[in-house]
Amino acid sequence: MDRSRKELSLWLAVFCIVALMFAVLAPTLATAQATGASSAPATPPAKSTAGKAAAPSAADIAAVKTAGKVWVNTSSGVYHKSGRWYGKTKEGKFMTEADAKAAGYKAAAKE
Repeated sequence: MDRSRKELSLWLAVFCIVALMFAVLAPTLATAQATGASSAPATPPAKSTAGKAAAPSAADIAAVKTAGKVWVNTSSGVYHKSGRWYGKTKEGKFMTEADAKAAGYKAAAKE
């Protein structure tokens, strides 16, 4: 019987410690959740994929080029009608020349 009392005392002590920790930490956790803060390490925001097109294939480039579209480099603000960078920049998309001009993109100086 003496052993079971010791075990009961030990479990009661552990329960009290856990309850005390919860009572102390609960308001802090509630405040952190309400403000959006967390104790987890911050991760950088994911890069936006807006303006990023999957690398177009040569067939895609040829088809779009015959349709009269330009390649807009969305990171530099320049559009290409043909040439080395047509469909090749990391960030860009195809659009009509009129749409590119209306969106504020400028024609490439060298092509």
